[in-house]
Amino acid sequence: MDTSLITKKDIERKYYLMDAEKQILGRLAVKAAMLLSGKRKVNYTSNVDNGDFVVVVNAAKVAVTGKKLTDKTYTSFSGYPGGLKIKTLERVLKTRPGEVIRHAVKGMLPKNKLGSRMITRLKVYAGSEHPHSAQNPEKIT
Repeated sequence: MDTSLITKKDIERKYYLMDAEKQILGRLAVKAAMLLSGKRKVNYTSNVDNGDFVVVVNAAKVAVTGKKLTDKTYTSFSGYPGGLKIKTLERVLKTRPGEVIRHAVKGMLPKNKLGSRMITRLKVYAGSEHPHSAQNPEKIT
């Protein structure tokens, strides 16, 4: 029996549409990461970027459990003294709701060049409108 190896010319990418309204953030991110990495495909190979495109709509209406809205924080440091910025999940959801989902999905992807290419195929929109209707995205529930 021969082992089949997938190459770039063998890759066929599909578009998937996910509605984040009333979905738990972590569970939504797991589904998106699996689609982006291509692990659901039969011809999955760990060293080839074989994943699909994922379009997430209604990112502003994503749900979290417990006290995460006030307790979960996002930090960034500029490198200068006093340059530490700490924002709560509630504040980030109001200003940039797409970044919450992007950050959660990125943490579930490989931490290398392959993961950097995968995250570019994630398209997140705060509202219900998206410009990818021509690609006929398949709806994921």
